[in-house]
Amino acid sequence: MTNVLVTGGAGYIGSMLVPALLDRGFAVTVVDNFMYGQDSLAAVCYHPAFSLIRGDARSMETMRPLLARADIIIPLAARVGAPLCDRDPTAATSTNLQAIVDMLDHVSHSQMILLPVTNSGYGVGQAGAFCTEETPIRPISLYGRDKVEAERLLLERHPSALSFRLATVFGMSPRMRLDLLVNDFTYRACVDRFIVLFESQFKRNFIHVRDVVRAFIHGIDNFDAMNGQIYNVGLSDANLSKLELCQRIQQQLPSFVFVESAIGTDPDRRDYIVSNEKVERTGFRPAFSLDEGIRELIKGYAMIRNTRYSNV
Repeated sequence: MTNVLVTGGAGYIGSMLVPALLDRGFAVTVVDNFMYGQDSLAAVCYHPAFSLIRGDARSMETMRPLLARADIIIPLAARVGAPLCDRDPTAATSTNLQAIVDMLDHVSHSQMILLPVTNSGYGVGQAGAFCTEETPIRPISLYGRDKVEAERLLLERHPSALSFRLATVFGMSPRMRLDLLVNDFTYRACVDRFIVLFESQFKRNFIHVRDVVRAFIHGIDNFDAMNGQIYNVGLSDANLSKLELCQRIQQQLPSFVFVESAIGTDPDRRDYIVSNEKVERTGFRPAFSLDEGIRELIKGYAMIRNTRYSNV
């Protein structure tokens, strides 16, 4: 049985990915420090091929024996998002960058590594020009800088690795996050019915969390053909501004009111559009649209009425 090691496997993406890997017949070991007090993997604890270690992915004492047994490594453990990283830069860099570097000293060249990276590394793009995997990287946050440096070092030093530059993720998950843009705006539309937009024309790309899971499985299934490469992963029809996103939400929640502010700035200064053509040429196509995700979130938010589901 193929052994998959997932660090941060109880997080927003991991708690969706781990059950999917188990369903595919993999043995899955998760390392997570459960810093948010989540119980998001409770539903898979019954599975005989599931193992769980409560620990820190930065600790090579913890990681060394787990790495030795792994055929596939998916290092999801991260301090995610610019605000959280700015709050504790030392913890951010030690998790997002140094843990990846340290891991490389304890893996063989035959072990497959699939790394999630953010497409926020594109920073501020040129108006009307799509960012491809060859576009110069210009991260404007500590989070973006650490993630793209981890990507660079991994692909330079490990011959069996690929990187997914993920668009802004949305959708329901057992370890929910409300601070992601689509999730956040839809929550405000459901609960507050009102939002003030700063720099409403800033654009970014989006992808459903279930399609992120599908991208990882696609990468495993097609690893030989995709090895050594970087792939943008997003919805090609969802390069939207914040204003356009609100308009899409309003189509499903007509009582939602949004106002553009002429003053004030958004601390997240990203503004770019992304081409996902490269990963699509490998045969991957997202299965979940933005509108389907908004519909899903509206149903999910009937259950959620607090802000503990956030990274900040």
